[in-house]
Order: sequence, then C-alpha cells, then structure tokens
Amino acid sequence: MAAEGRRHRIDRWRWGADAKARTRWTRGRILASFSVLVAGLLLFHAAVPNTVGNLGSLLETFLPWLGLAVPALLCLATLRRSATATVAAVLLAAVWIALFGRLVLPAGRGTAHDLIVLQHNVNDENPDPAGTARALIRAGADLVALEELTPAALPVYEAALAAGYPYRAVVGTVGLWSRYPLADSRPVDIRPDGVGGDWSRELRSTVRVPSGDLAVYVAHLPSVRIRLPGGFSSGWRDESAVALGTRPARRQTTGPRC
Repeated sequence: MAAEGRRHRIDRWRWGADAKARTRWTRGRILASFSVLVAGLLLFHAAVPNTVGNLGSLLETFLPWLGLAVPALLCLATLRRSATATVAAVLLAAVWIALFGRLVLPAGRGTAHDLIVLQHNVNDENPDPAGTARALIRAGADLVALEELTPAALPVYEAALAAGYPYRAVVGTVGLWSRYPLADSRPVDIRPDGVGGDWSRELRSTVRVPSGDLAVYVAHLPSVRIRLPGGFSSGWRDESAVALGTRPARRQTTGPRC
C-alpha cells in the first residue's frame, strides 16, 4: 500500500495534479495575474498618472527594467508546475521583446560617417579608471567625452588617453579628449536654481575637424531624485536640460552634445 501511495503521488506530480486536485491549468493564477499586471504596465505606461508622487514618470524611467520580472516569473511558474503561469510569463516576455528587443540587438552600420563620438560616465567611485580608459581607447572614437571625473582619477585618464587623443579640455567634472585640435574651450553655466557656484558640469569647445569647425558641448545633467513627500522629481535635470538646449540657439551653432 505504501508503494502504491508513493507511485500515486509521483503520477500526480508528473501529470500536473496537486494534493488539492488542481491541474497545471487551474493553479498558478496569482502568478499569472502578476504577469498580466506587468504586461499592462508595459503596454499602457502612458496612462499611469503623475498625481501621486509622479509615479507615471517614475515608471517610465525604469520601464525597460520591468523585463527582469520575466525570468523570475518563469522560474516561479516552473516551481509551481503551472501551465497558466508559464503561458502568461511567455506572453509578458513577448510584450517586452516587442517594445525593447531591438535595443539588445547589434546596431547596423547605418549611413556613412566621418566622425565617431563616444560619451561615457566613468563613475566617481570607479575602482579601476585605468581599465576604463583602456576600454575607451579600444572603441576607436575620434572624440571622447567623460563625466564624473574626480581629481584623483583625472591624471589616470590624462596619461592613458594622451597618446591617442593629444587634445583635451576639462572643466569641473567633465572632460573632452580629441584627435583633432580644440579651440575656445570654456565652461558653460547650466546650474539649476538653488545650486551653489562651485557646481560645474558643462563645457563647450570648438573641434577643428577636417570638414570645418564643430561646436561640441559636454554636459552632465543632474540626476533624478525620489524624495519625500514629493516623490519622483526631475526638476533640476529639466532646468539644466532647458539651459543646455538654449546654448546652441543663442550662438547660432550646432554640433553634437554629449
């Protein structure tokens, strides 16, 4: 009898029925509901209001990262042995791929170009600036714009990039390295209201490329913040973006902004 009981339990596991006689299609509905909820947020993110803590803007800031729910829900569906939850998680994966799948594919060569610009936030807590510099050099860009430079790490980047990029301009925590001569490099004020005078995160430089002079702006906008009681806020970032956007128009010049 004991052997028959064990065999009966194995058969029930194998064919999907659990101790409560729920089949693979009738259990796991809560997991499936989570998948439907996340898929709904992906598809209808624009309908989420900003009335409470700017939740709509917060959701759109992290929208691609909702895809991390897919492997988690698939694993839970497998452990639950639920076909319903598995199908829902697969449909969620299909929604994410339809929205963001192209972003993980290699970019095509596109149209011909004669200038490659690389921008990178090197992180002010970067433990290996020399390794970061080597990776930047391997990219083979003509212009390299860096953000979050610190006094301690700056000499490392200067030494590593000097051979391939003999021209440079550094203002505050941003810098530009170039294969072509730079002229008229200077800071540009994009400070939002309420920020102290020692805050310096943008420079403008004229790059003398073979086709002519090119105005280049390197800017590090303020980060978004989540504060109580206001919630998600991008006010400072928006102010700096507006200030940055008006600079080329005022000077009647155009060029890449990194």
